[in-house]
Amino acid sequence: MKVLVDTSVWSLILRKKFKPLTHRENNVKSIFIEFIEASRVQLIGPIRQEILSGINEISTFKKLRDHLTPFDDIKIITEDYETAADFFNICMKKGIQGSHIDFLICAIAYNHNLPIFTLDIDFSNYSKCIDIRLIKIPD
Repeated sequence: MKVLVDTSVWSLILRKKFKPLTHRENNVKSIFIEFIEASRVQLIGPIRQEILSGINEISTFKKLRDHLTPFDDIKIITEDYETAADFFNICMKKGIQGSHIDFLICAIAYNHNLPIFTLDIDFSNYSKCIDIRLIKIPD
């Protein structure tokens, strides 16, 4: 089964200035490597944009962009945006706020029957209100 990998995981994996990883972060890295080796990683344009944003050095930008090239983006369609808005409204009614990109990630994962691999605890909150699946990360 394919997995939609969130920006938070990509950021951890792609950090150049590594401080020592925690036990949990090492688990994330191991799981990510397993997903890569099994060709399970899925990407969407907004996550690609988040990963590439804020890189000042053009050579670093190009190198990172090239590392992401093998990962095709899932095509985003009107239904995904509508589902994202619905999820946003459902969560807001229950007092849970989130970004439009987060809800788009949730919608695409839901519409494509993909679990989300993330370090962002907001997704745990969303999962209390909407039907998304998250990859469990051992502590």
